[in-house]
Amino acid sequence: MPIDDLWYLTKRGPDKKRLPSKRHGRGKRWRVRYADAAGESREKLFERKTDAEAFDVECRSGVAVEVKAKREMDRLTFAEYAQRWKESRESGWSIETRRRVPQNLRKRLLPTFGDQTIRSINLTDVMAWIGELLDERVAKSSIGLYFGVLKTILNAAVIDKVLSENPCNDVNLSQLLRGVSRAPKWVPTEDQVLKLIEVVPRRFRAAIWLGAGEGLRIGEVLGMEDGSKCLDIARAELHVVQQLRRSVEHFDGFYLAPPKSGSAGTVDLDAVVAEELAAHAAEVGAVEFELPDITDGKRVTRSAALLFTTPRGKLITDFYWSELWDNWRAAAGWPKGGTFHSLRHFFATTLMSNGVEPQEVQKALRHASLRITLDTYVHWLPKQDRRRGLVGQLLRPTGSSRATVPPAQDRH
Repeated sequence: MPIDDLWYLTKRGPDKKRLPSKRHGRGKRWRVRYADAAGESREKLFERKTDAEAFDVECRSGVAVEVKAKREMDRLTFAEYAQRWKESRESGWSIETRRRVPQNLRKRLLPTFGDQTIRSINLTDVMAWIGELLDERVAKSSIGLYFGVLKTILNAAVIDKVLSENPCNDVNLSQLLRGVSRAPKWVPTEDQVLKLIEVVPRRFRAAIWLGAGEGLRIGEVLGMEDGSKCLDIARAELHVVQQLRRSVEHFDGFYLAPPKSGSAGTVDLDAVVAEELAAHAAEVGAVEFELPDITDGKRVTRSAALLFTTPRGKLITDFYWSELWDNWRAAAGWPKGGTFHSLRHFFATTLMSNGVEPQEVQKALRHASLRITLDTYVHWLPKQDRRRGLVGQLLRPTGSSRATVPPAQDRH
């Protein structure tokens, strides 16, 4: 923060004396230049040099009111700003966003950036973080979600003048993730699925069949009701219209929500899966709960007879299910990367490898587009020998049809 003498120029004359400026003898003589609380360049004028020097010292030490807020900003951590950002915006978020964003912050952003001052986060930090996610084999779609939250928070910091620029703007995420395949890292074999079914207790066995035989996600399984809303035995149809979610903050517990990415739909009900569901209903039975339901876009509270509960007839939390799954996975000899979603991969790859048309697989999985299905499971398309020279043989003229070109036409 230099102190400038406005009455004299910095250059000197032939006699080595300083040359007077155009404002010599007029106005305040001494100028202090500094950066204000927002980081903008400012200046302040003083009549006496001692006053200018004192102010300069206050600015450098962060005591001056003009720069004190800036020093506070310099010490502001990512966690502190992220909390303020969330609190100021969550009133306009959907229920799912209110649940997802704090979870993403807690699990993926705060462990890396939380204690770091927000102004110190740079491009290298962001790239290193993405590299760690890739090393952990986090799904490409999930990395996109986490990166999106980080970029949005830092964009807000730029608007609030906490940051001068967003380091995420220099990250081409799609290019960075290019080559990271959608293909599942591990898919169980038929024997491995049967071994899992063997070790899972009767109370939850039908849930495994819904994953392996229908490709349902775990939330969709836990939200399955006993009744025509979800099951149409006569037509051999399964209506995937809801999933069980949990938000203590917004619903005091569990609620029913639409399936992921709007992937509601009706799919064929496999005969074996239907038998397992019938056996489950007879031997275990459904339990009725009064639950908030937002599947139609508005909140209503209704009675739902859910098929899968704890032995005490309680709804299943993520933590409870994770404990059960870890025990079953270990007993079945599955690797640590084997999750309930692996059953969905088994379902899809079994269809693909047995010649089911990709469009039908897309419909069964309720993917938003055929591209998602192909990008994920193209490696399981059956390899068929293509007849070589087929087009040429069809177009090759026969001896009788081969015409001679008239000489007159040759001249054109």
